[in-house]
Amino acid sequence: MSVPTGVKPMLATLVDAPFHAPGWVYEEKYDGIRILAAKDGSRVRLITRNLIDRSADVPEIAAAIAKLPAPTLLLDGEVVVFDPEGISRFQLFGADTRRKPVYVVFDCLYARGRDLRGRPLAERRAVLEKEVRPGGPLRLARRLGSDGFKAFEAARERGLEGIVAKDEASTYETGKRSPAWRKVKVRAEEEFVIGGYTAPEGARTHFGALLIGAFDDGTLRYAGKVGTGFTSKTLADLAQRFAPLRRATSPFADAPRMRDATWLEPRLVAQIGFMEKTGDGKLRHPTFLGLRDDKSPAEVRWTV
Repeated sequence: MSVPTGVKPMLATLVDAPFHAPGWVYEEKYDGIRILAAKDGSRVRLITRNLIDRSADVPEIAAAIAKLPAPTLLLDGEVVVFDPEGISRFQLFGADTRRKPVYVVFDCLYARGRDLRGRPLAERRAVLEKEVRPGGPLRLARRLGSDGFKAFEAARERGLEGIVAKDEASTYETGKRSPAWRKVKVRAEEEFVIGGYTAPEGARTHFGALLIGAFDDGTLRYAGKVGTGFTSKTLADLAQRFAPLRRATSPFADAPRMRDATWLEPRLVAQIGFMEKTGDGKLRHPTFLGLRDDKSPAEVRWTV
């Protein structure tokens, strides 16, 4: 049998608070780019959630997977960049060439001609630990103990993005957001769609703040302005990406009137960090962390 193609990853359901349940395990939540790694002989493809091959962007990771002994594999994990304290940070992609991307693997969907997606997570993890030896740019997702509350406290103390709780008896639900995997966030970060920008002020060049939102039943709702987190290079790069997307009218259903706004087709997705959300879904103290080309705007859903 050949490695399955066109596979979309299983997604975790966001929950509001940590919990503990017998038979569940608790893993570190990573702040990176979700990647399925397919190995078929010496050929390796690193595929994003929207089925883009990113192998050429991280050749060291592809080469390390090619050297694994199993002739066929399909792995699920996250490509991340760690800061000096060992915390994954999305904004570090491309920001510091001295810090190399790492592939953190947390699941094995296929190995040595056998499809494992219908097998329980505990069995898939055992196969993963047998087939992938950590080293170089490859690591296994770190588990934070068997107590959900203690795992969350450990994540909060270290400043991790959060934890992912997983039912060890669960099968792999391809392309579905499943309650068998549940994510609990420590740091408030989400994806938002860019629908416009304001004019620059003072010494700022290119633009002032991003105007962002998310989709609610097909309608783009406004979540606020983001005016921090940009370098001069980021401002210039974004301005270049914005140029072909300009439009005459607002893409938001509920954006406030702004004299200095330039509206954009809602095609770009940004990762945004923030302090908290207000009751009507607006962000407090948001900051820009980077663009995400591994997710489509339609996937960005309104939550409060």
